[in-house]
Amino acid sequence: MSDQHTPPVAGERPHSFTRHGITVEDPWHWLRDPNYPEVEDADILAYLAAENDYFQAKMFPHRELTDTIFEEIKAREQPDLSSVPWKRGEWYYQWRYEEESQYRIWQRWPASDPNAREAPTANAQMILDEPALAEGFDYFQLGTMSVSNDGDMLAYGTDTDGSERYTIAVKNLATGDMLEDRIENTAGGVVWAAEDTSFFYVVLDENWRPYQVRLHTLGEPVEDDAVIYEESDPGFFIGLSLTSSEEYVVIGAGDHVTSETRLIPASEPRVEPVLVSPRRTGHEYWVDHQGDRFVIRTNDTHKNNRLVTAPEDDPTEKAWTPLVDGSDSHYIRGFDVFQDFIAVQERVGGLDHIRLLDRANESTYIDFPEAAYVASLGNNPEFRTSFLRLGYSSMVTPDTVYDYHLDTHELEPRQVRQIPSGYDASEYVVERALATVRDGAQVPASIVRRRDTPTDGTAPVYLYSYGAYGFAFPPSFSTSRLSLLDRGFIFVIAHIRGGDDLGYHWYEAGKLDKRTSTFNDFVDVACYLVAQGYVAEGRIAISGASAGGQLMGAVVNQATELWGAVVAHVPFVDVLNTILDETLPLTPIEWPEWGNPIEDKAAFEYIRSYSPYDQLKRRDYPPMLVTGGLNDPRVTYWEPAKYVAKLRTLKTDDNLLLLKTNMGAGHGGRSGRYESMYETAEEYAFILAAMGMA
Repeated sequence: MSDQHTPPVAGERPHSFTRHGITVEDPWHWLRDPNYPEVEDADILAYLAAENDYFQAKMFPHRELTDTIFEEIKAREQPDLSSVPWKRGEWYYQWRYEEESQYRIWQRWPASDPNAREAPTANAQMILDEPALAEGFDYFQLGTMSVSNDGDMLAYGTDTDGSERYTIAVKNLATGDMLEDRIENTAGGVVWAAEDTSFFYVVLDENWRPYQVRLHTLGEPVEDDAVIYEESDPGFFIGLSLTSSEEYVVIGAGDHVTSETRLIPASEPRVEPVLVSPRRTGHEYWVDHQGDRFVIRTNDTHKNNRLVTAPEDDPTEKAWTPLVDGSDSHYIRGFDVFQDFIAVQERVGGLDHIRLLDRANESTYIDFPEAAYVASLGNNPEFRTSFLRLGYSSMVTPDTVYDYHLDTHELEPRQVRQIPSGYDASEYVVERALATVRDGAQVPASIVRRRDTPTDGTAPVYLYSYGAYGFAFPPSFSTSRLSLLDRGFIFVIAHIRGGDDLGYHWYEAGKLDKRTSTFNDFVDVACYLVAQGYVAEGRIAISGASAGGQLMGAVVNQATELWGAVVAHVPFVDVLNTILDETLPLTPIEWPEWGNPIEDKAAFEYIRSYSPYDQLKRRDYPPMLVTGGLNDPRVTYWEPAKYVAKLRTLKTDDNLLLLKTNMGAGHGGRSGRYESMYETAEEYAFILAAMGMA
């Protein structure tokens, strides 16, 4: 196809399809291996290999810069990083890294030991060794791990190729022996029944969709496992959890806008699940149990959600009683239930708040030390507790773990992220801006820079966003970001529509037939930064991943002249083809987010109008780095491959265009903490080189 120093060429092969009377030509359709998820086509593999060789050749002159940035990022990581211990039952648990290790070791020690709350004791027991499990694999990901109620058994899932298909294994913690029980092709999570001899798990179908809950009894053949629930709608995925009281197993089914929940007593794992509320389009609800009542978050009367309760003997919707009403200003994002109180995670005016609701329905809000921050509910496995664990950071404050003590209302810092190479927060400044966009909406932007970085248009900007699925990209701390800030970049997060930064309405305003608002917001925030003198046109580096990669493709097509460098990680850019393909794992569940172009001509035409792959045309494009994963079940490898192949035939400039495909990984890139850091260093080196700053 090419040598390492000239761009690879993926030849065109005639292919077209017709839908709603519209014929679409797609001469790079051949890059989708018909045997997927197995990718064995020699031409496809040769093209991906040629692109990877070209990537390596073009990045080789910047290897020293990449290595330098990697060492900077690595030097900010505590080599022996560990978690704050957490208590469950008779044990304290903790994960930790050993120096230079890519993966974690999990350990526990008796809660009865002196100083057990603070640190490992002499009786610490290693319960899982990720480095040993990962040995010999190019990729390794630990799924959910679950210790049985009596503390004797550990069930966990592992993924060794990035496909997100996990194998469940079971370890006897009392003896250290592995049981013969192994279950393939699962979603990776386990919920133990109360008697500790059986557990629930979720099976994937032939399209990799989680569709079935089964019950496995230790020592019994897997093929004999009972099917507890099966989902017939391919657009609904199912999941498992355990209520905070540990009295009920929760089977949840849902898509992006509709959910349905069933409950099984953990002490009676084979009884018929109880349906809480039948699915109806647009109704989402989440159920937990507080010992004597059920607590439910629901959007039935307000899109920003409300809280209701239901009696122990009847969790169904007809028995719901209001607890916290829905509000235009208070967006209820989540909650944790404890014996004596409920912790509610809210967002007010784009800022996180934690509300504590006692049994008398009296509310207390936790005060945090900064005016702008990110706060979240942490790891709180104990149902009976005198404190609440929280996560906290800001764009200048490193990640902090707090224990909030209910009796004194004090925040006890348990762990502040250490930066071994040094960090002085006073050298950086954070700003919050509101950009008025083309339809009159005001879009927030979080801005951080070194205090000595000028805002007169001479400094470059790194602009990041996501803008989909109601996911708000938080203005939190990042150690890797410092490598850009210290090189004079201004770092900006655009809180565009499609995320739920300002409430559920903010999410709805960037989906379905309003999807292009997301792209317009991003472009208009960039124009605002230019107009306010932060940066000059063409000096903005942009980056996004997955749906954020779709954003990158769309804004490049809309406003090419603004961008100095573009990075699109695992980008969802072949939108029309993917949302038309019912055989792909995620397609049916995605229709409520993007529309169904199979049945709806208007959705077909609208998606085609913004799909980055379909809207490429002959013109200049900025320098671009595009990544993919061969085993990615979310954004399949051929999306970035087709996008780059087509772009190579249309771009009229000499700017660098690179495609890097991880041949043994999936959606999240390479596994291991240092491998991930190195990929970040590659991105930053590409941007610096593309913008003449290498």
